Amino acid sequence: MNQEQVDIKTPEFVSLQFQSAGLGSRTAAFIIDQLILMTVNVIIIIGLGLVLYGFDDLFYLADEFMSYPIAITLIVLFLLNWGYFFVLEYFSGGKTIGKRVVGIRVIQENGHSLTILSSFIRNLVRIIDSLPANYLVGMLMIFFHPKNKRIGDLVAGTIVVHERKTKKKSRLSAIEKEIERRGLSKDDVEIEEWAFRSLGAKEWNLVKTYSHRLLQLPKDERVQLTNKMAEILLPKIGIEIEGKEASELENALLTLYLFLKEEWEFEL
Repeated sequence: MNQEQVDIKTPEFVSLQFQSAGLGSRTAAFIIDQLILMTVNVIIIIGLGLVLYGFDDLFYLADEFMSYPIAITLIVLFLLNWGYFFVLEYFSGGKTIGKRVVGIRVIQENGHSLTILSSFIRNLVRIIDSLPANYLVGMLMIFFHPKNKRIGDLVAGTIVVHERKTKKKSRLSAIEKEIERRGLSKDDVEIEEWAFRSLGAKEWNLVKTYSHRLLQLPKDERVQLTNKMAEILLPKIGIEIEGKEASELENALLTLYLFLKEEWEFEL
């Protein structure tokens, strides 16, 4: 099925455009993830056999299938195979290893990053999507749904989209030159994961507009805009603004721009 462009209106009335990920790209990502999980599963099973029975009796492991160690191992494997998607999608910006390789990610329908609840729900419903075998239900849903959603996406209110970072330009923009001149980088500020996830499309558009207007303003207007943006954005990531000079606040906002640019700027 052809990729569809998806227009998303955020709660902040910001319009975002994404390219929905179709069956082909999602299948490719899933195969990569399954190969990784299969490798880990085999290593765990073989390791268990060697520890419990030794090399000579490894091939008789099936005879002891109902023993407590095997039952515990099966539970661990189930949690690993389910938790892999849940944990990575939430803590890695909607991307498992397979999704990262293919260049797709999961986001909420409102354009925000996944919440822990939406990640939990979409992966819990993965059990239904996998029925009756080989993810037949999920594949049929993705193929026929106009936004390429499986049941888990419908229930959790999520969508899988293509992610393409903006191509590097041969010439840096004015703000990029300024950031480079100041020697700023993402390492200059530590942002907690919970704080970073509280920022969405609204904050990205604010900091992007601020950054690109900054150098065009007279000094007085520049200081006023910096103070206003700092009051809105910096407390959300745990940065105190009291007692800081305008130049320090500018640097903090430009560093935040670097963080959000990596998360929100796409080429569609």
